[in-house]
Amino acid sequence: MSENEHEAKMAHPRMAAGALFFDDADRVLLVEPSYKDYHDIPGGYVEQGESPRQACVREVEEELGINPHIGRLLVVDWAPNPGEGDKVLYLFDGGRLSKDQRHEIALQADELRSYDFHRAEQLPELTIPRLMRRITAGIEARADGTTAYLEHGKCLEAEG
Repeated sequence: MSENEHEAKMAHPRMAAGALFFDDADRVLLVEPSYKDYHDIPGGYVEQGESPRQACVREVEEELGINPHIGRLLVVDWAPNPGEGDKVLYLFDGGRLSKDQRHEIALQADELRSYDFHRAEQLPELTIPRLMRRITAGIEARADGTTAYLEHGKCLEAEG
């Protein structure tokens, strides 16, 4: 097999990274993008030469106008999309935002309509199922000190 044939078979996934942020009541922060019909987490695509964590830091600063510490990796989700091809999504622990940090949030006006903190039970009515599963896995991974590996938002151990 030639190098070009080998290269053609290799996956070239798009990567995106986001963060889970919490308030004092352990509710999760969701943003309302102007270009989607569901709520999302702060984050976005990884740019060339950028690590997933660096992308998360950049996207949070761009979208929310704050620069909090981005902690450990909570979830990796292989989530191919028919229209976009292979995707690998990273979810990091943004931690608990202090009252001062919450007051400093300044939304990227051309992309985001609003933000708010929500209880995990509210997720099904606010976002799409695969993102809800990813956020739920992130909340659980944060609580038990693990990192979850998902495919299509589903934990493989749960399928067996």
